[in-house]
Amino acid sequence: MKPYVKRGKNDAADAEALCEAMSLPSFVPVKSADQQAALMFMGMRERSVAAQTQLANTIRGYAAEFGLTAAKGMFHIPLLLERIMIDETVPVMARDLLASLAEEFAQLGVRLKEVEAKLMAWYRNNECCRRLAKIPGVGPIGAILPVMKAPAPEQFTSGRQFAAWMGLTPKDHSTAGKVRLGVITRAGDEALRKTLVVGATSSLRQIRAGRGRHTSSWPVELLKRRPPKLAAVALANKIARIAWKMMVTGESYTGNAARPAVACAA
Repeated sequence: MKPYVKRGKNDAADAEALCEAMSLPSFVPVKSADQQAALMFMGMRERSVAAQTQLANTIRGYAAEFGLTAAKGMFHIPLLLERIMIDETVPVMARDLLASLAEEFAQLGVRLKEVEAKLMAWYRNNECCRRLAKIPGVGPIGAILPVMKAPAPEQFTSGRQFAAWMGLTPKDHSTAGKVRLGVITRAGDEALRKTLVVGATSSLRQIRAGRGRHTSSWPVELLKRRPPKLAAVALANKIARIAWKMMVTGESYTGNAARPAVACAA
């Protein structure tokens, strides 16, 4: 509220600044109680994923001290723990410690499945989310986040403004008629921006591997003249604009008639 405080810092000046900011059409609308409750599920999922990743790294580190390793991925952690339990070269004290970590890892997996099941139920009951998930590179989580975090998409005047709100547009350093565009601003919600970029990266990875075609030749041509990471951000920007258009108009994603299956990382 600092830009709206006329002078001084007291409760009356702060209240006046709040009222003035709330009266502007560009002010962020207040989320409903149901929307805020749905966002809690997303926060719980992020917390569970972070805790599971941290615990998996801990288990890998302890196992490596005894020369036991496993391939990348969460699915290989239970197999690693089984090998440790039957390996008699590992001291009994270490096996007892890793057994308690294995129990904690299993509990985190169950909790994460419960949260994701509730999120999927919310996704299936939301018609807008189901439409957004048809965009190449967008999965259920990538479709849920824009609906949860942008409750009033019609407030944005264009798809570019919506992408700028996410921080997917370049910084503007133009002056004296000279246009200077820098890196993306990274403004807005980090989880939403990260999810779209990860989905775009997965989609581009499929294109680079030659598995199937995309709905248009634009990503293919972009990869020929730009680095993969830059192309992923550009594709995420385009996905955000498409999502805004679909949320505002209620249209469905059509693409080409024969749309191939591309990876949905989010």
